[in-house]
Amino acid sequence: MSRVDVVIPCYNYGRFLGECVSSALDDQPGVDVRVLIIDDASTDNSAEVAHKLAAADDRVDVRAHEANRGHIATFNEGLLGWAGGDYCVLISADDRLAPGALRRAADLMDAHPDVGFVYGNAVEFHGDEEPPAPRTESRGQTIWPGHWWLGQCFKAASGFIFSPEVVVRTSLQHQVGGYNPDLYHTSDVEMWLRLAAYADVAYICVDQAFYRRHDKNMSKELSNRLVTLTQLRGAFEAVLRQCGEVLPDAARLSDVVHRQLARKALWSATRAYDRGRTDRVPVDGLVAFAFECWPGAQRLGIYRSLQVRRWIGPTIMPYLQPFIWSAVVRHVQGRWRWHRRLRRGM
Repeated sequence: MSRVDVVIPCYNYGRFLGECVSSALDDQPGVDVRVLIIDDASTDNSAEVAHKLAAADDRVDVRAHEANRGHIATFNEGLLGWAGGDYCVLISADDRLAPGALRRAADLMDAHPDVGFVYGNAVEFHGDEEPPAPRTESRGQTIWPGHWWLGQCFKAASGFIFSPEVVVRTSLQHQVGGYNPDLYHTSDVEMWLRLAAYADVAYICVDQAFYRRHDKNMSKELSNRLVTLTQLRGAFEAVLRQCGEVLPDAARLSDVVHRQLARKALWSATRAYDRGRTDRVPVDGLVAFAFECWPGAQRLGIYRSLQVRRWIGPTIMPYLQPFIWSAVVRHVQGRWRWHRRLRRGM
């Protein structure tokens, strides 16, 4: 029976912690599960809840920080300093695993030793609402060569994965190391790419986890599009620096992702004009970012569209929405084509 070590970092999520731990222990038959809760000096009752859960089940361990160390250090403490089973999972205390998720992932990796991590669907739910019933009967699986999957991420300048739905081969996690502390918001994207540089990637067409949306999500902090793109750029460039020697087409990947990041920045600037939000969106910063990423940005069609909008002005552009909406739809459809395919197993 495969062992899966589940690391649950917690900061002020005491009210969700019991549900998270239960999802890892009570609905995962066929695997040997251990859980480590790491309370990062919460100011609520998280540590108290964690110790009660550990007292009730000897499969649960607790570490409580006296001072806050931040999420990256906490992740790495669990994954590199504690996890030692066949496979490992990192899940935030406000999320949950779907029933049977660990067995499905473990069985796949047991059968395919070249697969470094497995992901599936993450079902979103909101606040204190109960999540919808998961789809737990697999509709198939797909295994991609890691370099191919990584290339698609570079092509889309995106990561495709939320996080709680991922199960990683522990030996590979130890091989590539921990999360990058320089990437506050996109360390997870960089991690999936780094893992894929050294192993194949598998997708199971089934619900593997529940991802909770609420006001305290870290993703809420990324409302500034320029910050988001800057962090994404840092993630992709970190992978190129650390894994370039094992990527035969690193130079091409660099050009592809920087061009796509430039396009995304110009797209965001363009939409600011369409929505009359140039007073709230850092348009000049987005344009400067685009040219830093890819000096040939002026050759992109979206740059020409931006120039037209600048000429028309932010006051008039919102009234022209009906005339440009069809073009917007085509752009969005193209932008998410690979995202949909990789989330659904092609």
